[in-house]
Formats: sequence, structure tokens, C-alpha cells
Amino acid sequence: MKQPIRFVALGDSFTEGVGDNDLRLPNNCRGWADRVAEELARHDPATRYSNLAIRGRRLQRIINEQIEPALAMQPTVVTFYAGGNDLLMARLNLARLMQDYEQAVRRIKASGATVVLFTGYNVPLSPLLEPLKLRTAIYNRHIRRIAAAYGTLLVDYWCFEKFQDPRMWSPDRLHMSRPGHCYMAKKVLEVLGAPHNLTSPAFPPPRSRTFTKNIADDVAWLKRDVGPWLSRRVRGVSSGDRLGARWPELMPVVLPEKLGTAKARPQESSRFS
Repeated sequence: MKQPIRFVALGDSFTEGVGDNDLRLPNNCRGWADRVAEELARHDPATRYSNLAIRGRRLQRIINEQIEPALAMQPTVVTFYAGGNDLLMARLNLARLMQDYEQAVRRIKASGATVVLFTGYNVPLSPLLEPLKLRTAIYNRHIRRIAAAYGTLLVDYWCFEKFQDPRMWSPDRLHMSRPGHCYMAKKVLEVLGAPHNLTSPAFPPPRSRTFTKNIADDVAWLKRDVGPWLSRRVRGVSSGDRLGARWPELMPVVLPEKLGTAKARPQESSRFS
């Protein structure tokens, strides 16, 4: 008899679901991992799901806080995205980061679970941050090597042309929007070879933007998102410090049609991490 799916998602804001706002859910967000779990549960109601990801987490905290609880759940599927927040740091030992990442993957893979890894994406933040592309490219090269070496599945979303459309990103320019999360869920399910009913987002042609409008948007972004993020970095705090895991234990999947009416709750800022 085929055993039920036990899906555990590990990582940071990418996996927590920041950018896909839903006031009915823990931490006021939904995200691609929830959407993957929902599709798995629609085809197999015995599916169980846990999401341990917390925004702002760097690789070492994800390793220290999430891997052991995840393995204790005896998962059959584990998604692992980590290192994105490390790439944003001013000082970074990238070789050491990837060594720690590889050790984490080795540990998860040894559990016997199907492991899904992700490359990073060149998020169109600002021309001032173009040097980050080199770090991301090196990071991705290592991810692909590790995925091949350990026989994991890989969602190589560096290559997804859909994410060139700014409407796939939230206003903070760092996290995916709801359409971005929906598309990511579709691609994860495809990599898993799982049946689903998700479709690709269809946008109308983009409106033309003037140079003045682009400058005004950049100024607003710097004030609204970059300033508070830099302030947290200086103070050594993260937007996820007051948050816990959204779904800390394996549980039946909560389908959206079963949720009640949205009610606003206080929430830490989702801007950056």
C-alpha cells in the first residue's frame, strides 16, 4: 500500500509565503508551499503538511532550528530553500555557506525523503544592487552541482521567463506576488510529477511607464522597504524574530474553501527579511 504523503517545507520568507497575503492564515500569508500541499491533498486526502519556514532566517538558523524537527516527522517530501538572506549580507564567505548547505542536504537526503531544492533568481531590485547577480550565479552553480550529486529534485527558477514580469513580484521587489507564488506552486508540482489543476498566470499587456514614474517608484521603494530593512540589519534584528513557524506540526491540509472570513491581525512587516 502506498504510504500517505508527509510534506515538510523548510526555509525562509520564500517558503513561508511572504508576498501572498491571506489574513485568514498564520503569519497572514499563504504561499507556494501551502498551494502545493493543497493540490496534493485534493488528490490524496491523507496528505499531511508542515511548514517550518520563517522569514529572515539565514542558512545556519534554518539548519539549527528546522532540520531536526522536520526529520522527526519522518517526511516523505522535503522542500529546502536557504541561503537567500545570506547572499544579501555585506560580508559573506560563499564557499563556507555552500559547504554548510551541502551538509544540510546530505542530512535531509539520508532520511529517505524526496528532496526538492531551488536555485535563486536575479530579483530586479535596483541597478545599485547588480553585484548581487554574481553571488546568485555562483550560488546557483553550487545548487545545481549538489542536486546532481545527491540525486535531489531541482526547481531551477533562475530559468523561468515568467519571473521577468514585475507583476510576479510584490511591491518590495524581493518577494513573489500572489501570481508568482501560484506559478511557483505549479512548477514545484511539475517537478514532483504530481497531478494538479493550477494554471500559469495570464497578464494583460503592461502599461508604458515614464522615466519620472520609474524614479518616483524607486524613491518610494527606498523609503518604504530598503530603509527599514537596513535599519533592522544595523540593529541585528529580523522581521521574523517575533514569528513562529506557520504550520509547526504535520497536520491535515487546510483547504482555502474551508477557511472562514478574513480577519485582520497584527503582523510584522513583510518587507524584505
